[in-house]
Amino acid sequence: MKEIFEKLKSHKTKLAVVGLGYVGLPLAHAFSEKYEVVGFDINQDKIDLLKRGIDPTGEISDSNLKNCRIDFSTDPNKLKDCKFIVVAVPTPVDKHKRPDLNPLKMSSKIVGANMPRGSIVVYESTVYPGVTEDECVPLLEKHSGMRYLKDFKVGYSPERINPGDRIHCLHTITKIVSGCDLEALELVTSVYKSILETEVYKSSSIKVAEAAKVIENTQRDVNIALMNELAIIFHRLGIDTLEVLRAAGTKWNFLKFFPGLVGGHCIDVDPYYLTYKAQEVGYHPEVILSGRRINDAMGKFVAENTVKKLIQVGKTVKNAKILVLGVTFKENVCDVRNSKVVDIINELSEYLMQALVYDPFANAEEVRREYGFDIIQSIDSMDNVDAIIFAVPHKRLVKEFAVEKLIGLCKKDTTPVIIDIKGVFEPSMVQNHGAKYWRLWPALINPLVAYHTYLKILKNNCKHLMKKKIDQKSHREKEYLCLGFTETHQS
Repeated sequence: MKEIFEKLKSHKTKLAVVGLGYVGLPLAHAFSEKYEVVGFDINQDKIDLLKRGIDPTGEISDSNLKNCRIDFSTDPNKLKDCKFIVVAVPTPVDKHKRPDLNPLKMSSKIVGANMPRGSIVVYESTVYPGVTEDECVPLLEKHSGMRYLKDFKVGYSPERINPGDRIHCLHTITKIVSGCDLEALELVTSVYKSILETEVYKSSSIKVAEAAKVIENTQRDVNIALMNELAIIFHRLGIDTLEVLRAAGTKWNFLKFFPGLVGGHCIDVDPYYLTYKAQEVGYHPEVILSGRRINDAMGKFVAENTVKKLIQVGKTVKNAKILVLGVTFKENVCDVRNSKVVDIINELSEYLMQALVYDPFANAEEVRREYGFDIIQSIDSMDNVDAIIFAVPHKRLVKEFAVEKLIGLCKKDTTPVIIDIKGVFEPSMVQNHGAKYWRLWPALINPLVAYHTYLKILKNNCKHLMKKKIDQKSHREKEYLCLGFTETHQS
C-alpha cells in the first residue's frame, strides 16, 4: 500500500472519484491539485457540463473547473488506471424511509469490475455501521474476482460537505479517516492529509467512522426537532421564540439551535439509516424517530398558519393565490432534493389554494421532474397574490425583495399576508405597511445584526471568551458574520 502514495505523487498511477455531486466534485477538484484524477459519473449530461467548465451544483467556480486537471468520463474502463478510488455517491431513503443502497451497490459493482489488483477503495457516502465491509466488500470481491485484504483493501472517510458554506469547506474541516487494517489506514491518512489545511482524525475502525458520521446529523436533527416543538408551543402561548432563546442562551452550557425546515440530503435522511440498523438488531429508537416526526410536520405547520392568517384578514382560502419565494432545501444553493418547502406547497394544495413558486437558484426542469410543478420565471408584472411565503432567504432574494416590493405584489384594497419562515424582516417593518405578518422564528438575517447579537451573548456569558474569539477570528464568528444565524443549515 505504501507504494500507492508514492506513485500518486509521481503520477505513475491515478486517483479516481466515483460520483461527481456536491461531495465528489469538490473532492476531485482538491485531489487534482496534487494528483492525476479521473472523475467518473454515470450521468453523461453532467459530464458534458463539467468538461465545458460548468458545475451544475455551483460549488466550484467555472474558472477553477476549466483550469483543473480532471479527466471527466462516463467510461468505467478508465478506473483500470487508478489504484486509489474514492466512492462518493448519494445514499437516499426510499418512500418508506428505508435506506436505499442501490447507488452504492451499483458503484461497488462498477469499481469491482474495473479496479486493478492492489487497489484501495475508500467510501465517503453516509451509511449505517457495517455497510462498507458487509455490503460493499462482497460486491467488490464478486465483480473483481479478487480476495479482500490480499488483492485489495478498503477505507472509509465520511463526507462533511455543507453545500453553500464557504467557511466550513473540504480544506478547513477535520476529516475522519479509517481503514480495514493499519496499512490501509496510513495510506488513507497520507492521501487525505495532503489536501487538507487541518489534521485528520484516525478512527479505530471503519464501523466507528460510519457510526460517527451518521450520528453527527442525527444529533442535529434531534436538537432542531426540540426547537421546532418549542416554537409550536411558544406560538400557542403568544411568546416570541427568539426572545426565549436569547434569554436561555445566557447560560454557559445552553446549546444554540433554532427552529426551521429540515430538508436536503443529509439531516433529514441520515437518521433513518441509524434507526433502520437499530431496529434490525432489535432496538426501537424512540427519541430519534420522534424528532423525525416533528421535523417532517413543520411544512404542514407553516401552511396551516398561512390559512389562519388568510382567514383572520377575511380572505377566502379556496383559490387563494400564494407566492412562494424559494424552493431549494436551503438558502444560496440550487439543490432541491428533499426540500421541505414542497411540503408547504402540497399542504396548500389540500386547501385548494394556488401556489406560485419563484426561485432564481432552482433548476426549473429539475423541479418539474422531482415534484411535478413548474416554477415561474418572473414576477415583474405580478400584483394579485393573496399571501407571500418567504420560504428560502437566498441572499439575492433578500436583497431584491424589500417590504415595499412584497406589498406591491399583493392584491390592492385587501390586507396582504406575509409569512416569513426565517424572519427576514422585523414584524414592525411589515406591519407598518398594513400587512398581516407571521414568522416561524425571528432569525436575524442581517449579517451585521446577527454578528453583534452573537458577540453580545458572548459578552454576557464570558468576556474573556469573547476577546479570545475576536482575537483568533474563530470560524464560529466568521460563520455568523457571513451567514447570520444558520443553525438549521445542513452539514
